[in-house]
Formats: sequence, structure tokens, C-alpha cells
Amino acid sequence: MSGFGFDSEALVAAGNAGDMYKVVQVVLTEKFIGTGSGVASLTNLQNTINEQAACGYRLHTISTTASGSKGFLGGDKIQATMVFEKVL
Repeated sequence: MSGFGFDSEALVAAGNAGDMYKVVQVVLTEKFIGTGSGVASLTNLQNTINEQAACGYRLHTISTTASGSKGFLGGDKIQATMVFEKVL
């Protein structure tokens, strides 16, 4: 239900098995009405980082970009792009 204050799943760049780095993007959204990031955004971000850590990757770099409004009564979206590095 993206568009009503819920986050979409994390997007992972296509790669090959054994790659040293992974690029993952998570869309963080504002609350349906009002301001301030919803708890779902932080939970989604946390889950993505923990999933990659369980696969043997650590967070190398993170950047955020504002990606516009969702329209009527919706808040802005922010894209968090993370680079994970394989721990050897």
C-alpha cells in the first residue's frame, strides 16, 4: 500500500554471487497525515541493515535523497541508498 504512508520493500541492485559490495535502496515515507517519519520507515531501514548483516555484509555508506511528494494528504518520500561491504 505504498502511497498511504507505508514503505515499499527494499530494492537490491542486480549482482553476482560473491560480490564484495551490494547496493540497496529503501524508500522512507512521511506519515499519512502530518509531519515526521513514521515508525514503519525506521523499522524497514533497520530490517534491511540487519538482513544484510546476517548475510555477512556491513554498512559501508548511506546517502539520502528527497524524491518528492505522494500527493493529496501524503508526505514526502526520501530514498536511502546504502552500500554494503562483504566482511571477510
